[in-house]
Amino acid sequence: MDHRPERVGKLIREELSLIILKELEFPGALLTITEVEVNSKLEHAVVRVSVIPSERAEEALNKLQESRGRLQHLLFKKINIRPMPKIDFRIDRGPENAANVEKLLFKKDDKKPQDTS
Repeated sequence: MDHRPERVGKLIREELSLIILKELEFPGALLTITEVEVNSKLEHAVVRVSVIPSERAEEALNKLQESRGRLQHLLFKKINIRPMPKIDFRIDRGPENAANVEKLLFKKDDKKPQDTS
């Protein structure tokens, strides 16, 4: 089994996180790369990002898409792999959904009758 796409994805995640931290600002928002999926031919990489607060997610995604060419160039200079996968950014709503489920569970626990025995 070829693990190269997984290794490339991990490397892209690490290096792209550092590049974004240095090159872009997201005032009032926290952006985290949660996952990078690279296809088997190393042609495309889907970079999933989580944005807190979620209301700023679309704005952050637009900024990433606008900066994609420059980010890809800086990434290529840093890791120099061939072929360099074309990056596509997407919002990862998983952490947001998990937080909502957790809130619902806590509310449900608060509504349980207390054992007074």
